[in-house]
Amino acid sequence: MEIYLDNAATTEVYPEVVALMTEIMRNDYGNPSSMHRKGVEAERYLKTAAAQIAAVLKTEEKNIYFTSGGTESNNWALKGAAFANRRAGMHIITTPIEHAAVSEPLRYLEGQGFEITKVPVDCTGTVNPEDIKNAVRGDTILVSVMAVNNEIGSVQPVAEIGHAIKEANPRTLFHVDAIQAFAKLPICPSRDKIDMLSASGHKIHGPKGSGILYIGKGVKIDPLILGGGQQKGYRSGTDNVPGAAGMALAAQMMAGRMQENRDHMMMLRERLIKNLSEMENVVIHGQTLPEGAPHIVNASFCGVRSEVLLHSLEEKEIYVSSGSACSSHKRAGSPTLTACGCSKAEMESSVRFSFCETTRPEDIDQTAEAIGELLPLLRKYSRH
Repeated sequence: MEIYLDNAATTEVYPEVVALMTEIMRNDYGNPSSMHRKGVEAERYLKTAAAQIAAVLKTEEKNIYFTSGGTESNNWALKGAAFANRRAGMHIITTPIEHAAVSEPLRYLEGQGFEITKVPVDCTGTVNPEDIKNAVRGDTILVSVMAVNNEIGSVQPVAEIGHAIKEANPRTLFHVDAIQAFAKLPICPSRDKIDMLSASGHKIHGPKGSGILYIGKGVKIDPLILGGGQQKGYRSGTDNVPGAAGMALAAQMMAGRMQENRDHMMMLRERLIKNLSEMENVVIHGQTLPEGAPHIVNASFCGVRSEVLLHSLEEKEIYVSSGSACSSHKRAGSPTLTACGCSKAEMESSVRFSFCETTRPEDIDQTAEAIGELLPLLRKYSRH
């Protein structure tokens, strides 16, 4: 029986979500922009989806915009806000541990003349809200900080950061990449002073190709995609009704048992960390228990390259990751582990394990047992 521990990369779609999307694609397939009955039925799905997402975020439906995924949401938030507000300033703040879907758009904006400040993190991958506050200036138009790091699971103090930003400059916008946090951890834009928030469907047992961008009241942002004027002119293109409905249902289901899921995955995390900590030359990264995201564990197995261990586990039908799925093919060095002060040897041997609500304790035990058997053999070969 296979053991899937790569849920931070993507998740299995809920059967209920598959059923809903199938119903829409087979029977309620109208274009929501059409004025006939088929279009009205499709539009009703979108309104329901927006209401479901809004309920998870404790906000209003009008603040929810559907996208093709987290990458588009991040790009739209950063580029859209930067260009719409550049007369007020050209300074943007972020951290060195952001996902490529944030760091690359910011690199692009830097090439367009914007000044990017990266506030450092500590060895656990945590940023200090006071450091963010001290970096905010009169010309700072935007701050972007992820809620949960996708590689090591460090949870940022988002609420404290949001309040610190607004104390320093009320006009500065706060964007949160919540792709690894949405529907898994409590997050409330209005309470946490978040102006824009990105989330993705396939991280929460919804479909790939679905995402949302929360845009708060009064936020000035340019559209990223122009065309037919869908979604109040902010995001053109024929709406992906099955994707939006599927993501919203998945979010509703996950949020409805958030605490139960958190407790279960935290137990798994503690169990895996305990097992790995007992092994020789294994380094656990990120925040210590009980801090950190409940669904992510990152460890370095010094003396064994991550790809070697990954494929050795794959032969046993155990699936893990050698870091972020979006950047694992270019392993020149993890920006996250680099920012945390990890050595080259630790970076070359790091493996990410990520869980979901259906991961079993015996999956953790079998994985730890397999690693314990593999390490002496792999280390022996690596020395030759």
